[in-house]
Amino acid sequence: MKTDTEKLRQKYIDNPPEGMTSEDIRRMSEDDLLDMDYFLNEDDLFDDEAGVEGFFTF
Repeated sequence: MKTDTEKLRQKYIDNPPEGMTSEDIRRMSEDDLLDMDYFLNEDDLFDDEAGVEGFFTF
């Protein structure tokens, strides 16, 4: 998992989110980095369900 987080860190160092700098990303713990990635991409988790109609749970 260490290599995966380092790849993720490099991704955000190369292109930091708005309001952050590359230095901020370098100083983040692995947990903070993973949390940030999750929240930046949480809408993508349900992209495969887009366009599904007629199924509602009440």
